[in-house]
Amino acid sequence: MKHIMVALLLVMGVLTIQAQSILEQAENTAELSTFVTACKAASMEAVLNGNGQYTVFAPSNDAFAALPNGTLESLLMPENKDQLVEILSYHVIPGKILSADVTEGKAPTVEGEEVDIAVANDVVKVNNASVTTADVEASNGVIHVIDQVIMPPSQLKN
Repeated sequence: MKHIMVALLLVMGVLTIQAQSILEQAENTAELSTFVTACKAASMEAVLNGNGQYTVFAPSNDAFAALPNGTLESLLMPENKDQLVEILSYHVIPGKILSADVTEGKAPTVEGEEVDIAVANDVVKVNNASVTTADVEASNGVIHVIDQVIMPPSQLKN
């Protein structure tokens, strides 16, 4: 009986480790540290740790580094939080979409505007960004790492 209890506890521990939220998975992915910093500055923890299912196109550290000088620093300032939330929410689609289930076309984002999704030469593109790492599964969705920060059309007009 003692061995069964130990085995059961070990299995429960493994299941607990695997049941990480989107934000927890991002925190454990070195190339997403800037994304995590931005999400925390935007107070998006409730969404990314929540119960809903989401697909997140998370820009890599290199994607954030490619922004014009001073852009990221400016977005992380408390007075620009609304703009940061808008940009990050544009990277989130309701529902869990694994790479095998991607269909081309427009997809609504949590921000409210749509992204264009295309597949060319087995590479998924979101607007002009390419998915570099797909299917980082989480308890509340999936992360696809992208090589650019994508901007909502409303931000491009400003």
